[in-house]
Amino acid sequence: MSRTTPPRPLDVEALFPELTAYRGTTTRLHPSPGRPDVAASSVGGPLLWPSNEPWPVCTEPHSHARGQRPADIHQRRRILASAWRREPNPGPTDEERQLLKELDRRHRVEEATAADPLPLIGLAQLYRREIPDLLAGPDDCDLLQVFWCPFDAHGPSGAGMLLDLRWRRSWEVTDVLTAPPQPQVVGYEGYVPEPCVLHPEQVATYPFAGLLPEDLRARIDAWEEALEEEAEESADEDAAAVVGYQYDLSIPPGWRVGGFASWHATDPAPMDCLTCATPMHLLLTIDSSEWDGGSGSWKPVEEQGLPPHPDASPTEVTVGRWGELNIFACPGNPDHPHRWSIQ
Repeated sequence: MSRTTPPRPLDVEALFPELTAYRGTTTRLHPSPGRPDVAASSVGGPLLWPSNEPWPVCTEPHSHARGQRPADIHQRRRILASAWRREPNPGPTDEERQLLKELDRRHRVEEATAADPLPLIGLAQLYRREIPDLLAGPDDCDLLQVFWCPFDAHGPSGAGMLLDLRWRRSWEVTDVLTAPPQPQVVGYEGYVPEPCVLHPEQVATYPFAGLLPEDLRARIDAWEEALEEEAEESADEDAAAVVGYQYDLSIPPGWRVGGFASWHATDPAPMDCLTCATPMHLLLTIDSSEWDGGSGSWKPVEEQGLPPHPDASPTEVTVGRWGELNIFACPGNPDHPHRWSIQ
């Protein structure tokens, strides 16, 4: 089933004609539980990876001998999803609660050392033929594959994320790896995606308000304040749903490709290529949810009436404290290292 973004509550360009010059597009990926195959874009699905090519691994030395088993995480999610959809008495039974407690247990891999290479988790793959706003890859590459390490143990702080993005020419892969290596345990269940098919949809988008010209930003702020005051003075219960530029009119929530990054958790930061200093473009946003109470106007038409849990988080991926990961690429040379920001 396709996914369709509802029309915006207001025509933002009619309110602020200057925004016409800043309009862009982004492709909402709309992941939903499914059984993707290697020939399709997906989150958490099988990747088109050559059988004769080494699987990506984390080589940074860090402890990875203790954690949850991926199979236990998947089973726990299946039990909970079934239990909360059960009628007429939703929720786990006493027997299920005991099993959930066991599945939540952390395990130790006795033979693992901090110096051992750790297989990365294949998070997603995106075909350019299916994703309108996917930036061009190097040479003639048409497939982007995203991996990450399932432990927060990297960088100067020793508690950061490790990403590995690979471009390839899909037509060159003739013999596909059918059983890729997997980490025996993971440090955080939010790194383990559930298999999801994608329903790409291109929509209009506008820059984060903090990056607009100061006079335009001030007019948007004044307009929002006036709406809030009007809602406070109104006796209409529906007036509580005040339309806002950030939540309703500019940047959609959820997994998406291209467009503009949101900087709602930090001040906007320059994202220039560390190799050539070119301003980088947003490549991919990985989000912990597709919509929530603050961004409910973006909820697809086909999902109206569904509750936020679990329907708003089909991938089960969680970034940081329920945030989003924005990954940037160099438009001048896609081979240059990527950068990212967690919001």
